[in-house]
Amino acid sequence: MFTNPIQRRDFLSFSLQGIGATAALSLVLRDAGATPNHFPAKAKRVIHLCFCGGVSQIDTFDYKPELAKRHGKPLGGTERPDVFFGQVGLLRKQDWEFKQRGQSGLWISELFPRLAEVADELTIVRSMVAESSSHTPATFQENSGFRFNGYPALGSWLSYGLGNEADDLPAFVVLPDTRGLPAGGTINWSNGFLPAQHQGVMFQSSGPVVRDLFPALPLDRNSDKAARELQSKLNVLDLQEHPANDELAARIKAYELAAKMQLAVPRVTDLSKEDTKTKELYGLNRTETQDFGRSCLLARRLLEQGVRFVQLFSGGAFGSPRINWDGHEDMKENHNREAIRVDQPIAALIKDLRRRGMLDDTLILCTSEFGRTPFTQSGSDTVGKGRDHNQYGFTVWLAGAGLKKGIAYGATDSIGWKAVEQVTTWYDFHATVLHLLGIDHTRLTYYHNGIKRRLTNVHGEVIKGLLS
Repeated sequence: MFTNPIQRRDFLSFSLQGIGATAALSLVLRDAGATPNHFPAKAKRVIHLCFCGGVSQIDTFDYKPELAKRHGKPLGGTERPDVFFGQVGLLRKQDWEFKQRGQSGLWISELFPRLAEVADELTIVRSMVAESSSHTPATFQENSGFRFNGYPALGSWLSYGLGNEADDLPAFVVLPDTRGLPAGGTINWSNGFLPAQHQGVMFQSSGPVVRDLFPALPLDRNSDKAARELQSKLNVLDLQEHPANDELAARIKAYELAAKMQLAVPRVTDLSKEDTKTKELYGLNRTETQDFGRSCLLARRLLEQGVRFVQLFSGGAFGSPRINWDGHEDMKENHNREAIRVDQPIAALIKDLRRRGMLDDTLILCTSEFGRTPFTQSGSDTVGKGRDHNQYGFTVWLAGAGLKKGIAYGATDSIGWKAVEQVTTWYDFHATVLHLLGIDHTRLTYYHNGIKRRLTNVHGEVIKGLLS
């Protein structure tokens, strides 16, 4: 048996400072673990837009005239709302005017004027509920179906279940906000207990798209080749000695794919190849929209190259100040700041996919971990400016493949506090997403710790009212 007095981690430490540092997060072997679709799929690929911090449903997509009538009045009733900061202030009307949009007549507020232009493409769910009013567990549930870490993200399940269409790019790519990571950080795109190769791969939203993809200093070709050959031999020997080492197998694939990415990433991420009109459509010519516009345009280009799941985050940095949608202190200031960054780019993404013929087999998801209360976060008898977290009723929307367009599903009560009609859980949402991709959520399982685990745990029903 081969014995090596030098630790492999020391011998291969150069890789941790080079392309391996990027790829070892876990890159994807084409079709690894993939299973045939359970039934014909409507969608082939997904873009997931995550709005971090808690978007106010009553200021965006859930119009409540009754709330305006009761502005400044107490909530009433005997129930004490379970809110994050424990302050139940007076009711506050929406801060933006609502209008009916498009031929569908969907109610969308002035906070999203560009998105309102594509209202007829949207499928809105107004009756979402979550199991936590705390950012980190709620964000975990939004992404993995569970409030705790250690569970695979939706993108990881799709990588595992459907494999990859690209030979030279990961199946699951993440584009975080340039200002910080979501609550819980990189755990939100973890592979959990799935094989390590299904973890999401983070691309940078500013600067170099992938860090350390190329060596810091030029390498002699012959020396580099010899080092790679020796590394390959050591990997084979190590695999023979530890055949169940999933992380090593994933790392080997990481090196293979990283080499291919050296050619693919510069090509895919070179936005200079896009014409001026397209770049202006996404807002790359405007300071306030260029960051998220760049991510949206890059997402489209990644899908074109066969990437299965691209996840974009809006909002990060949950310290002080909050650089996200967490409007505790001042809703107008907070939501105006965040919406202007994303409104034009997202509308552009929908229009661009439609004109390229891609929207019919692409699924767009736009979610937030929870919503916000119809009453203000205040302990005084005046109407405050901010709203607290609300897990009892909030809004998400979808667009694209296999959906009824221009509809609103479900409803909250008259003031937008609690979901009361067609109440929808994250289990239902995830089951529906899998269904659109041709997967039965009860049959996509992975045996772990004596249990056949699944994205939807032991819950979830496909929301048939959303399906075309």
